[in-house]
Amino acid sequence: QVQLVESGGGLVQAGGSLRLSCAASGRTFSSYVMGWFRQAPGKEREFVAAISWSSGSTYYTDSVKGRFTISRDNAKNTIYLQMNSLKPEESAVYYCAAARSGNLYYSSSYAYWGPGTQVTVSS
Repeated sequence: QVQLVESGGGLVQAGGSLRLSCAASGRTFSSYVMGWFRQAPGKEREFVAAISWSSGSTYYTDSVKGRFTISRDNAKNTIYLQMNSLKPEESAVYYCAAARSGNLYYSSSYAYWGPGTQVTVSS
């Protein structure tokens, strides 16, 4: 049974930092792309960042480049999202997801999802 479990969300002031974690279990993810998405109330789920588990190649949406860093720990089967210089408009539920194929920028490509973790950035 595949499980993705996010942690690390919380309340932070604008300009602050948080590190999200996603622990993956239930199968071998070496051939997967792992992604982070976020969804604010009343808005569509949007791509934030992704990493290829095998190559370590990383991908970011333009608005987070230079501030967010996605990484992986193969030994722990865990991926991370380090978020710096957070903005109030980035308050959302952040989701971890796994994709075997397809366009990594599209949520429909991801077969497995975690329950999400809330990030709230106060102004």
